[in-house]
Amino acid sequence: MSGMRVVPTWRHGQERLHVIGEDGRHVAWYDREAARVTLLGPDETVREAVLATLGPFLTGQVTVGPPPVPTPAELARLGLHPDDDLAPNRPGEALLVDLDRDPPAHGRLRTDPRRHALAAQQRVGELLDRFDGAGWRVLHSVPLPGAARIHHLLIGPGGLFALHVLPARRRRVRIDDPLVGAGRGEPRPLLRRVRSDASRATFALTAEVRPALVLVDPAAVETPAPPRDVRLLTDSELPALSRTGGLLKPADVEALHAMARDRHTWLRL
Repeated sequence: MSGMRVVPTWRHGQERLHVIGEDGRHVAWYDREAARVTLLGPDETVREAVLATLGPFLTGQVTVGPPPVPTPAELARLGLHPDDDLAPNRPGEALLVDLDRDPPAHGRLRTDPRRHALAAQQRVGELLDRFDGAGWRVLHSVPLPGAARIHHLLIGPGGLFALHVLPARRRRVRIDDPLVGAGRGEPRPLLRRVRSDASRATFALTAEVRPALVLVDPAAVETPAPPRDVRLLTDSELPALSRTGGLLKPADVEALHAMARDRHTWLRL
């Protein structure tokens, strides 16, 4: 087959090279990142012509074959209504909505505690979004019945984590399980909520979700005794979490992410 041409396209920031036949039909495409040439027909003559056309663009070893069969996770994602998909949630989504509906009074913008909480969740969300290249998936501001929220739900090779974020800019934090106090503020039994959120997520996803408390920019952290079963991290220590692994396979990560991003998953709690 002759007369084929290569047309480059960009999708989600990644280049894909499409092979167009002489009659204008798509014949194949080449994904450089995946090192795969996907053929849209079984004809061996077409295969040879496609590889010859793509020859100047191919780098290294490539896999050649038909389009991959969608996984159950991909099928679930495709069937999910946009209104029920939690994946587009921004870090601090609930706070953003609340501030938009009820903005702080004039002159109190800088002192509104919601602004500090939002900045902390956005900081953590920015760090977690970088985990994607290491095989992790993250959901922000996951709604639970009763107006509660899991600030960030992290799913990856190292397992599942329900992260609660505490803004602690330049304040000393003291943790005396279950109490957490920041600066001169009254200590609160925050670790009970952190554990409760993780327990509810475990029930919803039928998989162990571990609780974690993330302190954003604390001056110091005091822990007379390490809290039971709650992982303590500062925002500067958070990237180390992406290097943990050995618990979940990529297919399990995608399946759990597909379940967690569906709003209906959380309605049965």
